[in-house]
Amino acid sequence: MSYNQLRAGRYSEPGRDYFITVVTHERIPVFNDLNRARTVIQQLRRLDEDDQLLSQAWVVMPDHMHILATLGAVCTLSECIKQLKGRTARVINAHQIRRRQPLWQPGFYDRALRSEEDRPPIARYLVANPLRAGLVNRLADYPHWDSIWL
Repeated sequence: MSYNQLRAGRYSEPGRDYFITVVTHERIPVFNDLNRARTVIQQLRRLDEDDQLLSQAWVVMPDHMHILATLGAVCTLSECIKQLKGRTARVINAHQIRRRQPLWQPGFYDRALRSEEDRPPIARYLVANPLRAGLVNRLADYPHWDSIWL
């Protein structure tokens, strides 16, 4: 799906819950590295602390991440994700002298959740990604996820 197709019809509504997927450039498994994965988590928590994107559940996979969050009133969804991607890229690239390629693919995928959708099953699906991908046998063995329900 092209970048413009991802943006078509996107509407940011403060207080709305969104299921968001962000993918690394060429799906390179950048986040196999513990420090890089922790950098993404740190910047995601920073958005949370600034009341921009209030995380309910998230998982950082080797080549992408999923976020279930409520959009705050501080910025649009696109602005929040742009901040997340920009900050993580700056920190990670600053620690890699020879890195010359982008960290993230342009754009992101999002789905606004309807009020009647049940959040805990969505969160369980999201954080079970490492199990489905065969990265671990037990979710407790995967360090890069969190959920307010689990």
